[in-house]
Amino acid sequence: MTKMSSQTKLAGISLLVVLLGAPATAQEEGPSLNEIVDAWLASPHADRSSEAFTHWHEEGEIPGTCAVCHSSTGAIDYLLSEMKQPGIIDYAVPTGTSVDCAVCHTSSASALTVVPFPSGATVDTFEESAMCTVCHQGRASTLDVENAVAGLEDDVIAGDLSFINIHYAPSAATLMGSAVQGGYEYDGKVYKGQFSHVPDMNGCVDCHRPHSLEVQLDNCTACHQNVTSFSDIRISPTDFDGDGDTSVGIAVPINALHERLAAAIQSYGADVAGTPIVYDAGSYPYFFVDSNGDGNASADETVFPNRYQSWTPRLLKAAYNYQVIAKDRAIYTHNPHYALQLLYDSLESLSEQVEVDMSGLTRP
Repeated sequence: MTKMSSQTKLAGISLLVVLLGAPATAQEEGPSLNEIVDAWLASPHADRSSEAFTHWHEEGEIPGTCAVCHSSTGAIDYLLSEMKQPGIIDYAVPTGTSVDCAVCHTSSASALTVVPFPSGATVDTFEESAMCTVCHQGRASTLDVENAVAGLEDDVIAGDLSFINIHYAPSAATLMGSAVQGGYEYDGKVYKGQFSHVPDMNGCVDCHRPHSLEVQLDNCTACHQNVTSFSDIRISPTDFDGDGDTSVGIAVPINALHERLAAAIQSYGADVAGTPIVYDAGSYPYFFVDSNGDGNASADETVFPNRYQSWTPRLLKAAYNYQVIAKDRAIYTHNPHYALQLLYDSLESLSEQVEVDMSGLTRP
């Protein structure tokens, strides 16, 4: 362990001792404070060198629109506020922190029961996992997309439109499904609400270890037998993607429809919007002009000046849902049927303008 990490560990232990009100030797059950801090240090929440915590270093401060989830200072201040805007405070905070012990081990975090979401909905069902949902709820919803396209024709390019990003790891939003409308929900369609698991496995910390964030597969195999990864799990016998194989994990049809949606988006961009489009998961703002029309995102294309700007309302809705699925990498666990509904409806919408093979597809 380096000198810096040793100092961080000592600070973490000291903070936990103060917060929990007991010395490390007093704990007779469960992990010791040393073990807790070691688990936290190995987690993404503690990685101060990551992009999540260094993005604003040159500016020296984190704007209030980002500070709540990208600094301990912002998170603590948010919990002490009235939380009028989900995940936002109205001032900047200094850089240099991560998501440390004090974020979750304070009286305000322990007392948190009702969490507002970007759609305007509030959720009070997460109990001890409520703190997790503050940052894992996404930053957009059906409402944002609807407001952006209001009054516009479905297939006419609107110069004022730009891509709307759900943001990273929106697992609480996908878990809640239609209750918070994290995906774009098409008018006239019915969508899956909260994904309910077995009673003892419904909250974030029921599956994820609270300090390391790891999920242990052996927590699942008592019921889901003969699986070697979480993506192998499936309980529905329906053939959603029309390939005739229902023995594979539910992640397989979700991935298949996601790939099909990518192809449909590219067809629509070229044939209807008149500008080829390409996607890159690691480059903001994710959708770019496919300058050479080869269907692949190259380094010279995935730069901000080349961002895609030929948005129509129909294309924006489908691209938004594509991103929802892309950014919750475990949506097959959090709410698989909601994911399949978003994908099916996006494909169905695009099929009104470009050729999309919908044969054999089944909507949950």
